[in-house]
Amino acid sequence: MNINKKTKLFIILGSFFITNAIVAEFIGAKIFSLENTLGFKAFDLSILGFDHLSFQLTCGVLLWPVVFVMTDIINEYYGKKGVQLLSFIAAGMIAYAFIMVYLSMGSTPAEWWIHSGEKNSISNMQNAFTAVFGQGLWIIVGSLFAFLIGQLIDVWVFHLIKTSSGDKYLWLRSTGSTLVSQLIDSFVVLFIAFYIGNDWTLKQVLAIGLMNYIYKFTVALLITPALYILHNAIDKYLGDEASEKMIHDADKQY
Repeated sequence: MNINKKTKLFIILGSFFITNAIVAEFIGAKIFSLENTLGFKAFDLSILGFDHLSFQLTCGVLLWPVVFVMTDIINEYYGKKGVQLLSFIAAGMIAYAFIMVYLSMGSTPAEWWIHSGEKNSISNMQNAFTAVFGQGLWIIVGSLFAFLIGQLIDVWVFHLIKTSSGDKYLWLRSTGSTLVSQLIDSFVVLFIAFYIGNDWTLKQVLAIGLMNYIYKFTVALLITPALYILHNAIDKYLGDEASEKMIHDADKQY
């Protein structure tokens, strides 16, 4: 089967995009200390009346900035239709993955397997499996809504900045759209999962959301050079003429 470069590139970018989105959901079950991981003393911040806040984040935030960078690259070459297609596929695959995980959690474990982790101080493998992979329904719903809303906003802001600045300033339209979409994403998931689905106060949602956004804001700025590296690699792969045509065709979708 002969696949042209444009299609092959879309498959590669799309596969990386969807894989990162799914993996981010599952590793998000772990909370890590950013400061301790980097060898720093934990911050002791006060926000909106909440004291002793530090960067204790879900591991999912390690991949979401990459997802949004991929969104901007796909938007640049394939337009909003390409981003929307992959976003809905990713959301569907995330939902499918969680259904399969819940079914596996409900299956009856083999008796020998339950105790197979005792040599590693795991007394019950079934409980450990359920604890690691099980997440509340509201967290799943909040995460999916935040993802889709963030993606749609990212596309809109990306185009708005590009319309104003032209083809120049890739860093501005990409980083700018990521910063706006990540702002929305940071609060939507917490609002749905913990304000609607749990007993968090609105102040608590805002305080934790701000901590998450400070991290995402910083990472978005730090990974900006990766945009140019990836953009240049794609231009070289496609060729200047084909690359310019794809970008022009993507712009016409708006």
